[in-house]
Amino acid sequence: MLLWLAEYLGQYHKGFLVVQYITLRAVFSVLTALFIAFVSGPYMIKKLRYYQVGQAIREDGPKSHLSKSGTPTMGGVLIILAILFSTLLWADLENRFVWVTLGVLLLFGAVGWVDDWRKVVQKNSRGLPARWKYFWQSVGALAAATVLFVTAETPAETQLIVPFFKSVSINLGLFYIVLTYFVINGTSNAVNLTDGLDGLAIMPTVLVAGALGVFAYVTGHAEFSNYLHIPYIPGSGELVVMVAAVCGAGLGFLWFNTYPAQVFMGDVGALALGAMLGVMAVIVRQEIVLFIMGGVFVMETVSVMLQVGSFKLTGRRIFRMAPIHHHFELKGWPEPKIIVRFWIITVILVLIGLATLKIR
Repeated sequence: MLLWLAEYLGQYHKGFLVVQYITLRAVFSVLTALFIAFVSGPYMIKKLRYYQVGQAIREDGPKSHLSKSGTPTMGGVLIILAILFSTLLWADLENRFVWVTLGVLLLFGAVGWVDDWRKVVQKNSRGLPARWKYFWQSVGALAAATVLFVTAETPAETQLIVPFFKSVSINLGLFYIVLTYFVINGTSNAVNLTDGLDGLAIMPTVLVAGALGVFAYVTGHAEFSNYLHIPYIPGSGELVVMVAAVCGAGLGFLWFNTYPAQVFMGDVGALALGAMLGVMAVIVRQEIVLFIMGGVFVMETVSVMLQVGSFKLTGRRIFRMAPIHHHFELKGWPEPKIIVRFWIITVILVLIGLATLKIR
């Protein structure tokens, strides 16, 4: 929105044209989202407390969590609004990638909102029935995948890029839609599973998003992409502005979500942010790198799959409790120690992911 205004004012004073630079708009985007989160956070927490939108704690979970009962949840609405307003202000609204990403953010956020509302307000322990939850997630993922496939302008946009190999790429054809579907849905649910401790999910989300922003910038820059032997995707650089909004909103939310949390993001935030990471990774053709950088999310998901599979097949559990962060809690690890160590693991994995830019 402000880009259009700056281009118009640029006719009268060339100083306004500086807003055309993606890097500058990214700086403004992160600051805008951060400001919105800081200013709106206390008001939203107050309103959530007033309407008694409090988290229900599982009785079979770690006993240390019982003290968190009643803590306001659905704080993910704050994150989504900060991302939305910052993006609308600073991004190029003629860019198709911006609208696809925003569409995924809002649709998955709506699914999470309904699930949270039924659980914490209507006191329905089931929330949104699993079949309907997965149905609407599938609708969102398939819609995004189809739009990206149909509007692809270059062959590189539908190729699978293998990291560490500069000349290895696989033409996916229609399988691109299948892959995109699983990446978006998988990442969405993985982030949701990780969101079990104060600040555990939001910081890795910010770190992975920031790294995807680096990939978006070089992928959308013809010279950098050619130098680094990665595909050039025209227009993908605009995602840097959205990534900046995610980082600003995420850090602003972390101010209130850090241990001991004043608010939880809930499914509305976790599902939306995970799906957003997935679709951005697809756009910049870094699905495999996302799998590496989001190793904490993968670890949490795999721990649940192994736990369920083992119990059904053998009647025994592999972990004391899944997802795996609860396993460490029941072993006696203090919650802050688990959180910070998972953050450190994410930093290491993100650095490995970024290394794929040069090591080819």
